[in-house]
Amino acid sequence: MKSRYSHLVMLLAAILAFVPVLAVDYLLDNYVRARQQAQLQLEIESITDGVQAATKGAMASLAKILADSPSLCTPTFVGNVHKQMQASLYVRQVLVENNDGVQYCDAFGGPVSYSMLSESLSIPGRSETIAIARLPGLEVPVLKITLNYSTSRKISAFVPILPLAPNALAIGKTPGAMTRLSLTNGTQVATIGDASPYDKRGNDSEFIVAQAFAGELPIKVESAEPFAVARAGYTDLDVAFTIIACIMSAGLLLLMLQYVRRSQLPAFDLERAIAAGELRPYYQPVINLSTGRLAGCEVLIRWEKRDGEVVSPGSFIDYAEATGLAIPMTLNLMQQVRADLSQLCADMPDLKVSINLFEGHFRDGMIVEDVQAIFGDSPIGFRQLVFEITERRPLANSTVANAVIAGLHALGCRLAMDDVGTGHSNLAYMQTLGVDIIKIDRVFIDMIKPDTTQVPVLDGLIAMAKDLGTEIVAEGVETEAQALYLRARGVVMAQGYLFAPAIKVGPFVDIARVLNAPRKGAVSQPADPVAKVA
Repeated sequence: MKSRYSHLVMLLAAILAFVPVLAVDYLLDNYVRARQQAQLQLEIESITDGVQAATKGAMASLAKILADSPSLCTPTFVGNVHKQMQASLYVRQVLVENNDGVQYCDAFGGPVSYSMLSESLSIPGRSETIAIARLPGLEVPVLKITLNYSTSRKISAFVPILPLAPNALAIGKTPGAMTRLSLTNGTQVATIGDASPYDKRGNDSEFIVAQAFAGELPIKVESAEPFAVARAGYTDLDVAFTIIACIMSAGLLLLMLQYVRRSQLPAFDLERAIAAGELRPYYQPVINLSTGRLAGCEVLIRWEKRDGEVVSPGSFIDYAEATGLAIPMTLNLMQQVRADLSQLCADMPDLKVSINLFEGHFRDGMIVEDVQAIFGDSPIGFRQLVFEITERRPLANSTVANAVIAGLHALGCRLAMDDVGTGHSNLAYMQTLGVDIIKIDRVFIDMIKPDTTQVPVLDGLIAMAKDLGTEIVAEGVETEAQALYLRARGVVMAQGYLFAPAIKVGPFVDIARVLNAPRKGAVSQPADPVAKVA
């Protein structure tokens, strides 16, 4: 029950610690969406205000022309038209025509070649109508505002749309953004920018959208901007918020770890367990597939609690690395290895003992001195020691790391890359570090089935190791078919449940002495390398 409680506390601690980091994107996304939508709304409202002001101005100009002109198409009428066009910022043409489109006069004394793009729509509360037309020489449509003079004649003012929407030009320059003016009956007046991404959108969340109507006029303006583009503009704010959130997360995590340690929950009572000698070495045999003899072992750690429970390293190794306890834990383990295997290594000088080192060891140059102090005057020779580089965290190719590797090599120890093919190991990484042995991860060994004739990925790793001139140890060998496949491809060393699991020192020593006992007869056959020994 306590163990379950400790795991729950650990889970809650991890979740709470990373809430600030996870919340950054959510909060910033909502802030960007709200802020950009408000800005878009202001911009398109300025457009609708401009359209509304220009339209009402054109209506007022028409009313003034008619009020000051006794009749249509007279010199006085044309003069009044010119006067109103000079006073207006938007009116570009004034035309008198009948209901059949027959033109009587215009502001410039010639026929007006225009084309209608929509039907005329009424304006609530007004006698004028509004429609969309196109004038020659203008790339964008114009508003045609028409007032009936009599039953047979009408006067119209033409107002270009684009000058009424200066903000739309700025919006349209943003990649993927667009502004679209249309009539309320669906007729599109003008589109600035590329509207195709918006029209083909998968869901509304992909765009920030705003829309507005030009008062009582039957004109609608909508604008859309890709959310991703808008979000990219807040990179500096994102970085600042992320840094603050990371600091908060780190603080919360440290506080929670302190709480967990002080509460002495079983899963985190590691420091006491190291001092009490509860962390014990277990030894997994490494078998020579050619001779069937014991080539060495990998030292694996187990937590033997006082109540008899044995805890696998997966439950505490990450915590040990995060808190720095992995270093004293490894030193304690090496001291126990010296006590356990001194006599066996003295009797079998070719036996290899593999010990795992963690990323933290390669940031601490003291590990070389520690190895020398522990094994320097013991029967276990430096040449019998293999230090495995684990893959839980990437090993920085720093000056200190290279110095540690060089120091271990100088003592005569060898370096192995654990779990090759997964994690952070790669060809360049291995060449840079000067690895002597590679250990192929069991995930690739599991690809070998009883009827398998070829495993390209595994065969490639084996070929790579041979090209580099490194030895190979296959991990996780569990079937006879796997052992035979590996041996046929020149892989000599293997470990796994086919031979033996990780076991205590007593059974391991017994196995070693049985497998490596002198054999009678100079021509005796080698032992079956795929026979299970424990």
